[in-house]
Amino acid sequence: METELLTIFDDEGRRIGTAERGEAHRKGYWHQAIHCWFISREAGETFIYFQKRSSSKKDYPDLYDITAAGHLLSHETISDGVREVEEELGISVTMEELVSLGVLKYCIEKKELSFIDKEIAHLFLFEYEGTMEDFQLQREEVSGIVKAEFNSFIELFEGKREVIAITGFELLEDGRSAVEKEIGRTGFVPHDLSYYRSVADKITENL
Repeated sequence: METELLTIFDDEGRRIGTAERGEAHRKGYWHQAIHCWFISREAGETFIYFQKRSSSKKDYPDLYDITAAGHLLSHETISDGVREVEEELGISVTMEELVSLGVLKYCIEKKELSFIDKEIAHLFLFEYEGTMEDFQLQREEVSGIVKAEFNSFIELFEGKREVIAITGFELLEDGRSAVEKEIGRTGFVPHDLSYYRSVADKITENL
């Protein structure tokens, strides 16, 4: 995916051209992404869903992350970017079914790897009414799906608890394996705490 061509921006948000994904991360160019968060309502409780990144991923393998996310390519509109949801999860969604949570700019930097990921993230919320069995995962990208009670997710990233309970499944070579365990913040992609807290606030506003 290093050859993906992205539109890049300067620190003031001005478009300055295009760059391949690898170059954008090496040089720290701002670029656009789609982040789609799934929630569900079950027996009076709200749950939030996370994907488990494939072990073959170059960045953050085997960590839990946004339900579905991806870069917005240079020729794509925001609506086009919704393709990431069906590609990664096998769940077809339309823009009309999504709730916009706005735009959030944030940066992840790994100096030892010369990796600077400056994202202009277009955030969306999707109320999922299906089951775990409905997910058909893109194996090279996603190795599992889990959910957690939404309030416990908030408390985890507010520092009010050390772990949260997750349930779901992971892919094996010959099928799926059920997941039911507890994880802490180190089990998630290290987006800045402010990112997770902002997401939690924006979702809460739209429940």
